[in-house]
Amino acid sequence: MSNPRLPLNALRAFEAAARLGSMSAAATELGVTHGAVSRHVRGLEAQFGLPLLERGPRAVSPTPEGARLAGELGEAFERMQVAVAQVQPGPLTLSCSATVMMRWLIPRLETFKRAHPAIELRLNINHGDVDFIRDEISVAIRNSMYQPPPHAVAETLIREEIGPVCHPDYAARLGIARPEDLARARILGSATRLRAWTEWIAAVGRQDLVIAPHEVFGHFYLVIQAAACGLGFALAPRLLVEDEIRAGHLVAPLGFAPGPHHLQLWTAEHLRTRADLRTVVAWLRHEMGAAGLRRPAADGPGSHAPA
Repeated sequence: MSNPRLPLNALRAFEAAARLGSMSAAATELGVTHGAVSRHVRGLEAQFGLPLLERGPRAVSPTPEGARLAGELGEAFERMQVAVAQVQPGPLTLSCSATVMMRWLIPRLETFKRAHPAIELRLNINHGDVDFIRDEISVAIRNSMYQPPPHAVAETLIREEIGPVCHPDYAARLGIARPEDLARARILGSATRLRAWTEWIAAVGRQDLVIAPHEVFGHFYLVIQAAACGLGFALAPRLLVEDEIRAGHLVAPLGFAPGPHHLQLWTAEHLRTRADLRTVVAWLRHEMGAAGLRRPAADGPGSHAPA
């Protein structure tokens, strides 16, 4: 007797709903309607003769049997995606924050594309956690504040150097020459790095200083742009502002100090043997090194470079 055909669409809909805790979120991820996900889950429950999800007013949660099934299905779908990616490789996808993309990566992409016109490289804007398998990410640039996912190999590239930056006229007008002079300045902060100024105070060994932002911007690239427009001092990594310092749009009158974080390269483990990915990784390493930034003596615990 032959085995019954697996209802793959229904199983995928159920797994997504159980993982995301929402049928609406599952519908968005799968590109279908809420009703389609709900019908798939009800069909599975009728077929198995037991409930798989507990429905709440705003969310769903798996029953014990549903949790076991969802866990096994998640691993199975990941293995399927890995197998397909290895047999039929698609374009590479590089993920990084909007600030890194705008201020560091895109200005250098033309050089890469001219040297490697056959490599198709897609860009993904994300600064935090990411699922390399589900989101089809090939390589990511990340701050060490975040932990790499299970399917990625982490390599530390550089130690982040941080310092206050502003428009040249603003620094000259206030006469900023020492850290304590910042008491006369308007301090700008970013909602994505609320501890930035505290980290800089520790980096320069001036715990006696009290520096708090007068204004907080929603994104890192906005606070850097605000500083370039003369609105005050922003605390920024040297990597993200060195081009504008070189062009004379920003100055760093107090220099830069080694901060508590590193920039890392996360590479998809199942794609590490692809020649085009190795080319992209080598280029990113070179560009980071060309920036003249100090590379750490050793990677952090558990980190190692892609072969």
